[in-house]
Amino acid sequence: MSRFAPRTAPALGADDAASLARALSAGDVTIFADGTAYRLPDEARDAVLDLLARLARGESATVSSAEDVLTVAQAAELAGISHSYVRKLTDLGVWPVEYRGTHRRIRREDVLEWVAAQKAAHKTGRGEPGA
Repeated sequence: MSRFAPRTAPALGADDAASLARALSAGDVTIFADGTAYRLPDEARDAVLDLLARLARGESATVSSAEDVLTVAQAAELAGISHSYVRKLTDLGVWPVEYRGTHRRIRREDVLEWVAAQKAAHKTGRGEPGA
């Protein structure tokens, strides 16, 4: 379950792949955005280098988001509510749900946003938003 569709880059032509492979073997990788050089955190650098290495080998590559999804039991524990209430929230569309077979999967982000909204509503005495 991702907000953004995966993006597939076709394999590079032989000349472009060879040029990229040479640049990667030099070990100096700099990322520029709007003319400004940025140093990526190690995890991001490794992901970018992996993508570039695949393209340099002449492979096509797909980039997609990997979102943290929870089972009903995990969502219930995180939100501090019952399993049946989690199912009710997904049935009402309060929490978007993805089915894997007959099993529901809920994004951690949706649960945390709902919990924050519940806490905010409780502080202002407005009841339960979205339920």
